[in-house]
Amino acid sequence: MSGHSKWSTIKHKKGAADAKRGKIFTRILKEMTVAARMGGGDPAGNPRLRAAVAEAKANNMPKDNIERAIKRGSGELEGVIYEELTYEGYGPGGVAVMVETMTDNTNRTTPEIRHIFEKCGGNMGTPGSVRFQFERKGYFAVEKSAASEDKLMEVALEAGADDLQSGDPEVFEIYTSPEAFEQVREALEKNKIPTVEAKLGQIAANSVSLDEQKAKSMLRLMEMLDDHDDVQNVWTNFDAPDEVDEE
Repeated sequence: MSGHSKWSTIKHKKGAADAKRGKIFTRILKEMTVAARMGGGDPAGNPRLRAAVAEAKANNMPKDNIERAIKRGSGELEGVIYEELTYEGYGPGGVAVMVETMTDNTNRTTPEIRHIFEKCGGNMGTPGSVRFQFERKGYFAVEKSAASEDKLMEVALEAGADDLQSGDPEVFEIYTSPEAFEQVREALEKNKIPTVEAKLGQIAANSVSLDEQKAKSMLRLMEMLDDHDDVQNVWTNFDAPDEVDEE
């Protein structure tokens, strides 16, 4: 149960993205607010909210921030109402792209996302045009110094995980079905195994490789989407090379 990270093919520059702490906090706060609004403010009875809170804790978000986001979502505090929108399209070379957003103004967000696609040599598609190429999965990253591979495998598999990979030099990567996500999170917590990332996301069934020029354009598209304030996640089936000369 080891090998090349599937997550690395759908996340752009993990280390660089994780360094954008403010962006990460904003994304998680929005997710908790929407989850609380849709399913109630009690994480015990709201699996989506539990997952968002788990990710917030994995990213060391202060407890006060978590509580305020939940209260805004449940109506105890006033706040902006966000709408969830997922855009689908194609990047350079036919790479499939899914862009998950939360916005308070769709009339602003939609044309801006379309412009980013077009500026980088891609195009927006219709709903359902690429979604079939992805499968929703749970994901955990555990620093290799936090637990042995044997111990982690035992805990994760017994809790219902699908896969454990050790190809990343810094972390073990655990993949689960959406249904098993919370069980695995609880098992890791019970065994005092901290996570550096815990979230639900999309994994592509197949990956696409590009020549250097198109790879540069694809990386630019992913970077611009990731930097947009309304974008929560960017998922692609792009098999990003380890190094690209961006000149």
